[in-house]
Amino acid sequence: MATFLLVVGVVVGIAFIYHRVVVKGQRCKSKAKLHGKTVIVTGSNTGIGKMTALDLARRGARVILACRNKQRAEAALASIKRESGSNEVVFMHLDLGSLKSVRSFAETFLKTERRLDLLINNAGMLGPGYTEDGFGMVFGVNHLGHFLLTCLLLDRLKECGPSRVVNVSALLHRLGSVDFALLSTHKDLVPGQSTWHNFRAYCHSKLCNVLFTRELANRLEGTSVTTYSLHPGVIHTEFGRNLKLWQRLFLEPITKLFFMDAERGAQTTLHCALQEGIEPLSGRYFSSCALQEVGAKGRDDALARKLWEVSERLSDLS
Repeated sequence: MATFLLVVGVVVGIAFIYHRVVVKGQRCKSKAKLHGKTVIVTGSNTGIGKMTALDLARRGARVILACRNKQRAEAALASIKRESGSNEVVFMHLDLGSLKSVRSFAETFLKTERRLDLLINNAGMLGPGYTEDGFGMVFGVNHLGHFLLTCLLLDRLKECGPSRVVNVSALLHRLGSVDFALLSTHKDLVPGQSTWHNFRAYCHSKLCNVLFTRELANRLEGTSVTTYSLHPGVIHTEFGRNLKLWQRLFLEPITKLFFMDAERGAQTTLHCALQEGIEPLSGRYFSSCALQEVGAKGRDDALARKLWEVSERLSDLS
């Protein structure tokens, strides 16, 4: 019995330290107020996107919830307005799995909103399927849709500088790669739709986020727009809602026990969006509200440039 109690004590101690050091994470320390500023947050009807939007609304920003699901977005809109006490929160429909929808969103936004000070490309998904344009869903939503959205809004960001673009990536970018031949033949970064392929597609898309940020920073050099990518931490959210039922049931208790909540998960996004003095670090990658080094492929400028050029062609920008 004594040995058993000792083992239990050690396990509980390790779990406590893990939660305090790893799960709890760091908090954004910026006290910036955002009255008169306009922000777009994609995928802001749930998870860290919603928590990010709520924080920015509390700081006085006009917040655009750019979401695909109208019912969920309207519920989030009501919740954010109630909790922030702000009426400067609006929903605009955006389906990142449709390049037509991305163009429509950008056109509507540019016609109806005078400013854009922060673009937070937060939306992400993991699961099977194809976009309206025939691309792998993970690649299309996590990278290509955000790429097109950012490019269409760049001039407004420049007009309103200093402004920022924040791209939510993930630590799993280190496992990613970009196979341009496969992208050309399959319109995807993986050759199939199995669970393993879906996971690999996610890793590849997160590398694309890092590379996009790097090349965007190079192209914005000399302007008043800066950009950052980040790992938000390991978060318990509805991110995996596109997975199969058995996969969600398996992961749910694990994520609840060991992963941080959405409010904690939003902190590095907020740091990149708000922290004063990080402008010289444009193009870099953050985790736990601190600068971190990316994987080797994420530092490849030639790869980043080629991804940009291919993405331009795929989204009919070139």
